[in-house]
Amino acid sequence: MNGISRLQRIGALLGGALALAAGAAAAQAVPADPAALVLRAAVHSPFAERSMILDATRAGARLVAVGERGVVLLSDDHGASWRQATTVPADATLTAVSFADERLGWAVGHQGVILHSADGGESWSVQRTDTSEDRPLFAVHFTDARNGVAVGLWSLMLRTRDGGAHWEALEPPPPPGDTRADANLMSIFGNTQGHLFIAGERGLVLRSRDGGETWSYHPTGYRGTFWSGVALADGTLIVGGLRGSVYRSTDSGDAWQRIDTGSQSSVTDIVATNGRVHAVGLDGVSLDSRDGGARFEVARRADRLSLTAAVATAAGGLVSFSRAGLVRD
Repeated sequence: MNGISRLQRIGALLGGALALAAGAAAAQAVPADPAALVLRAAVHSPFAERSMILDATRAGARLVAVGERGVVLLSDDHGASWRQATTVPADATLTAVSFADERLGWAVGHQGVILHSADGGESWSVQRTDTSEDRPLFAVHFTDARNGVAVGLWSLMLRTRDGGAHWEALEPPPPPGDTRADANLMSIFGNTQGHLFIAGERGLVLRSRDGGETWSYHPTGYRGTFWSGVALADGTLIVGGLRGSVYRSTDSGDAWQRIDTGSQSSVTDIVATNGRVHAVGLDGVSLDSRDGGARFEVARRADRLSLTAAVATAAGGLVSFSRAGLVRD
C-alpha cells in the first residue's frame, strides 16, 4: 500500500471515515516498481478547475493553486478567472505550494516530488523525486529565495540552502516519550521573527528558531492530527485539524489553548489576512475570526461541499477550493 497523503486522508474523511486512526495514517509504504512511478507531464484539461485542489498561495498578486494529477491553476485577477500553468512536468498529486517572491516558487507532493518555478508558476521543472517508494511530501515553506524546508510522511524532512538545487534529509528528534520520529508532518509555516513551525499527527507542533537546523516539540494537549497552521502578524499561532479542533498560542508555541469553534467538521486550511483569520473544512464548514482566533463564527454551505484549501488575494478577498475544485461563489 502506498503512503497515505493529505489527499488520501481527506478522501477517506469525505467517505465517512471520520475516526481514521493516527496509526493508520502512518501505514507502511512498500517499495514500488520504479517503472510504475515514472513522472509524466500533467495533462491540460478544460475541466482543470474541477480538480481537487489541496493548497494555494500568492506569487506577488498572482494566485497559484495546486492539486491532484499535477494540476496547477493560475489567476491574475484575484480569482475571477483561472488557467492552467503552461508546463508542469509531473502528473503526481501536488499537496502544497510556497513562493518566496512573485517569481520563485516550489510545489511538493506524491513520489517525493519537488517542482520549481522561476516565472511565477507559468512553467515548472523537477528538482527532486523518489521513485523507489511513494513517500509523499505534505508541505513546503520558503523563507527567502534560497532557504526552504519540505516535510511529509513518517517525519520526512528535507532542507535546501540553495533554492532547491540540492536537498538534504534532516533527522528530527523523537517526540517526547517516543524512541524515534515517525509521525506524519502535515503543515509548515513561519512567523515574522523567522521561526518555523510544523503541525502534524498526535497533536504535535514543532518549532525551529534557526531556519530548520534544529527542532523542539511543544505539546498542545491534543492527540489527533493537525492539518494546517498559520502565524498572525502579532505572533499568535493557530493550528487546526480533525473534528474541528483548533488550538491557539500567544507565546510562540510554548503554551496552547483549545478554541471552541462550535463545529465538529475537520479543519483543512487556515489563512490570515487584514486582521482576519479564516478557516475552511469538511462538510462545507468555514470559520471566521476578527479577534486573532480567540473566537470564531461558524458557517456551513447549504450543499455541504467539503472545502480543502483557501487563499487570501492581494485585494483582501478570499478564494476557496474544494474536492470538486474552485468554489465560484
